[in-house]
Parts: sequence; structure tokens; C-alpha cells
Amino acid sequence: MRITVYSAHPFEQNFLAKANKQKHQLKFVNKTLTLETAQKAVGSQAIALFTSDNASAEVLEYLHNLGVRYVALRSAGFDYVDLQKAKELGMLVARVPAYSPYAIAEHTAALLLALNRHLILAHQRIEQNNFCLDNLIGFDLNGKTVGIIGLGKIGAVFARIMHGFGCRILLYDVVEPAPQGFPIESVSFDTLLRESDIISLHAPLNAATHYMINAETLAKTKEGVLLLNTSRGGLVNTADLIQALQNGQVSAAGLDVYENERHLFFQDLSDQPLTDELFAQLKALPNVLITGHQAFLTQTALTNIADTTLHNLTCFETGSACENLLFAG
Repeated sequence: MRITVYSAHPFEQNFLAKANKQKHQLKFVNKTLTLETAQKAVGSQAIALFTSDNASAEVLEYLHNLGVRYVALRSAGFDYVDLQKAKELGMLVARVPAYSPYAIAEHTAALLLALNRHLILAHQRIEQNNFCLDNLIGFDLNGKTVGIIGLGKIGAVFARIMHGFGCRILLYDVVEPAPQGFPIESVSFDTLLRESDIISLHAPLNAATHYMINAETLAKTKEGVLLLNTSRGGLVNTADLIQALQNGQVSAAGLDVYENERHLFFQDLSDQPLTDELFAQLKALPNVLITGHQAFLTQTALTNIADTTLHNLTCFETGSACENLLFAG
């Protein structure tokens, strides 16, 4: 089967080629999927997409007219795909539901530790032969209360990591949690906001969770709360977060995602002026640590993403049952 792989970054192409085992004809396109780039899928029966791609209704209809019938997502999230339109067109869509919850949970912990112990500033000082310890004071994680929003696979791993540090774990989720083998307190959203020293977001992005962190909810948090988001940028109203960071309601933020990241992340824009003023304000704050949607970026995760993606595509081609199908087309 001919497959056009959009947003085919150099860091993943070898993993995809290895997983393919020469079964399919893979066409790597380094550009994201848009209405303008959709024509690159001419002659393909399937496309493989990443989180920065735009599989809107208009784009899907164009692709369907080209003969594309299958969509393989190289991600767990699918908020960038118009599933209703895909279903109307009879296009099958499958995802990678789990590739390495450890990768993302561990990255979340890395952001927390780097922020708490001011590792970036400390390293910069050492590079300048400045060995002064002023303004590098952190806090013990032991005994702190960590609020986790969403206890899927990633949230559960992060909870175990924080339990290992001796933290009290609060959980807010719409799903009753499975036993974890250590104490987790299921609480209301307001209770989590009010009692947490650290809040970590691990919820999917949908209509109910969009901007769940905003001026109103941030005002309910402890003064000086530390916020972590390695899930989806749209969970956080960035303008409201900036204000809370500036007035001290939020002491620091560790972010691997950003609500308008599609036009920024996964690209080298070092030779261009930054036109996103909101992001410019965010990254200029000294108490913010941002990574470019790299929490998943481990060898294990890339191998699992590639293997599952190619498995899904083979299921499409052979008509076999696909356990990762989002719906029956």
C-alpha cells in the first residue's frame, strides 16, 4: 500500500522505515498536512499523521477525493482530526493509544526537578564562572501535595514517581481510578486546586477540558503553586497563566505543550522573527521552562509508535480487525 507520511521528521524516519520491513511504500513528507499540502498524497491509499497536522473536514474531503481511505495517527491524541467527517466519508482512523507512558511521565518529573532546583540558571552561572548560590533555593518534594488531573497510563506513572518522592497524591478524574498500590485521594477539582503544591495535567483535550486552567481556576489554587503540562496546550489559557506567573499566584510552570504550537513546534525557526507575541511573552518569563513537545521523545517510544502505526496500516490493507481503530467507518 502507498502511504504518505506527513510531518515526517528526521528523528523518526529510521524508526518508521525499520518497522515497515519493506511491506508498504512510504513517502516521507517533512511538511505538515494542510489543505495546500494535501495534494502530496496523490496516489496514496493512506496517510500517516502527527499532532501538528491538520486533518480538518475540508482537508479530509480533499484527501478522500484523491483516493485516500485510511488515516494512521502517530499519536494517542486525536483532537487534530475531524472524526465525524472521517466517519461520514467512510475513512478509517486508527491511533497509537500507548507508546511509552514512562517517557512522558519521566519528562514531567524532569521539568519539575529542573524548575524546583533552578538547574537552568545554575548551569548558566557555572558557564560564567559564577558560583554564587543566591536565588537558587528550591524545596523538598517530600511531604508536598501533588495534584494530578487525569489518571490514564501517563498520569498513573507520574503518580508512582511522585509517591516515590514521598508526596501526597490528589487525583481529579471523571473516571474512577484503578487501585495503584499506594495512597491516592480522589477529590473534586476545586479541592485539588485548593490543596495542591504542584499540579500536573494529564487529561485529553476535548470540549470539557479546553481551558480548564484559566483565570478563575488559577485564582482557586494555593499561592505559589507550580504547574506542569505535558498533555495538550489547549488545557491552559496561556494569557491567564502568564498573568498568574507575573503576580506570583503560580510560582513556576513547566510546559512541553502550547495551545498555538502547531505553527511553532517541530520546526527550526532560528532564522526567522518570532511572530507569536503570546508565546514570546511566555518564554520570556524567568519562571517558565518550555520544551518543544518532546516529552515522548525516547527510543522506546519512537519504536513503539512506529511499530503500532505500521501494524495499523497493515490491518487496513488486509482488512484485519484493528484494535486501535477509533471507530468503524
